[in-house]
Amino acid sequence: MPTPLARKIKALIRTNGPISVTDYFALCLADPEHGYYRTRDPFGRAGDFVTAPEVSQLFGEMLGIFLVHAWQKHGGPSEVRIAEIGPGRGTMMADMLRVIAKLAPQLYDSATIHLIETSPKLRTIQHETLGTHASRVTWHDSFEELPDGFVLLAANELFDAIPIRQFIKTTAGFRERLVGLDAEDELTFAAGVASLDPALMPEHHKSVPNGTIFEIAPAREAVMATIGERIARFGGTALVIDYGHFVTGFGDTLQAVLKHDFDPPLAHPGEADLTSHVDFERLAGAALSAGLHVHGMLHQGDFLVGLGIGERASALGRHRDEATQQSILADVDRLAGSGAGKMGDLFKVLAVGSTQLALSPFRQPD
Repeated sequence: MPTPLARKIKALIRTNGPISVTDYFALCLADPEHGYYRTRDPFGRAGDFVTAPEVSQLFGEMLGIFLVHAWQKHGGPSEVRIAEIGPGRGTMMADMLRVIAKLAPQLYDSATIHLIETSPKLRTIQHETLGTHASRVTWHDSFEELPDGFVLLAANELFDAIPIRQFIKTTAGFRERLVGLDAEDELTFAAGVASLDPALMPEHHKSVPNGTIFEIAPAREAVMATIGERIARFGGTALVIDYGHFVTGFGDTLQAVLKHDFDPPLAHPGEADLTSHVDFERLAGAALSAGLHVHGMLHQGDFLVGLGIGERASALGRHRDEATQQSILADVDRLAGSGAGKMGDLFKVLAVGSTQLALSPFRQPD
């Protein structure tokens, strides 16, 4: 049984021809009627996926520690904007603010707090989650609305939800991948006529076999450029956490998640979450082009361990019963553990800022 959005997309294709993967991706998540993010609260155990802040308070606490550290290294400026883009249920910001208030009361008292969120439903949930902090928060529809001033910015699982373009290697070279209809009137992938500038691909692109997919995300780089220009102008540091890869490469990473399980990307448009891996090499490049410095890139596990998640977990478990202690350790392993399928390896952390600073736990170039 096709979803309401599948029926809408099929009608579009019948009228105008196949659509790009970019347009399909955007419709799945943001169609005003049937888009995934317009119709549901996807976060938490009742949703389709669980984000790191929902796993444990330790995640947001470590980010709070990092932002305090960055603020201190920048010289402890006043007039600070503490901001998050795509704040989900508000859990991460609540955990960050609790730590910031404890470690740097001067920063907490003088800063203004900003959440960039377009969903009225999620804004209501965020207001509840933030509790006593909520009266300090200003909500915005876009990052451009942020008032002038030094900014400490965090974005967790923001970029993976921004649409990508896909190109597929054919006998005629790389061609844009489209979504069309097969003989049974079902959604299917097809190759279009648009090609890609070879300079945008890794050097060995000529030797890869036919059928190889290359992904590029101009929209993600544009968002990073906007963030970068703003921070370069007013000062600050931004922390980006997402699943992806450090080096630009080939491969199809378009994936759908439905009820905590993988789903074919064309199977349930509008009802499954659609994402793809983030290319951190190109994201860092966009930040550099906007005038920022790269503080560093790390696996999420190395980042969290370097900030002391193990020590904080021990303190959290002290004088607690055995089951609670085991639960805390399991959460740490899920967030920071390495190995196949673990967030500690899958997720990467990129820190960029207006000044070249030695920010722990990133290793500085010799």
